Amino acid sequence: MSENPNLPESTGVEPLVRVERRDDGVAVVRLDRPKVNALSMALLDQLRQAADELIADPPGAVVVTGGDRVFAAGADITEFGGADEARRIGGLFRDALGAVAAIPRFTIAAITGVALGGGCELALACDWRICADNARLGQPETLLGLIPGGGGTQRLPRLIGVARAKEIICTGRQVKAEEALRIGLVDEVVPAGDVFDRALGKAAELAAGAVVAQGMAKAAIDEGTETTLAWGLDREQELFEKVFTTEDSRIGVSTFLESGPGKAVFKGR
Repeated sequence: MSENPNLPESTGVEPLVRVERRDDGVAVVRLDRPKVNALSMALLDQLRQAADELIADPPGAVVVTGGDRVFAAGADITEFGGADEARRIGGLFRDALGAVAAIPRFTIAAITGVALGGGCELALACDWRICADNARLGQPETLLGLIPGGGGTQRLPRLIGVARAKEIICTGRQVKAEEALRIGLVDEVVPAGDVFDRALGKAAELAAGAVVAQGMAKAAIDEGTETTLAWGLDREQELFEKVFTTEDSRIGVSTFLESGPGKAVFKGR
């Protein structure tokens, strides 16, 4: 495995986001800003750069983590000011989390401790969310007289429904793991000590599959659910045709005909 902070120390910039590419094809994106991984402007910029690198050179799957104690407590409130600062911070959030969402591989948020505000929005930008049984998630911005600015008002209702999203955002309350699982805010709940290993295991399983096809399926779903059914069906047909040009499709079909399902060894091409 190899670990490369997206901004080396030689640049004079403190690495706040680290990317580790593992031998099993999984890339781990780790927030590293003690104590609570507050999402400062510098961290958001590094997160965007890290995601851009994974877009340009995709791994097999991605795990996003904040470490053993906390995922991310939210934006760095000390950087807040007036409308000009809000415009800049909002733009950094949109660029960084948009880049995470655009990674053409399955992404898993491994949530420990809290994922609040921008931290919750980062989890929402991932494809799957595994959280600790003592984790808490939420969008507490209205408690500061603000609203979410990193996609919370858009991604949260698409995930859990409009009414639930309005209630969570407008009250600013924190959602515990059991409720988060019940309403679809997270997809798995495991003991706190098992979160990272479970995320790595699921990511490794996906990384061993037909990752190019997975990326195309992800694109079809993400793009199609943002528009009309007719447009989505057209997009699906385009990608269905395109996937037949991949080496993995030839391996998968021929292996199925020769040996049955579940025997293919894909190459990720």
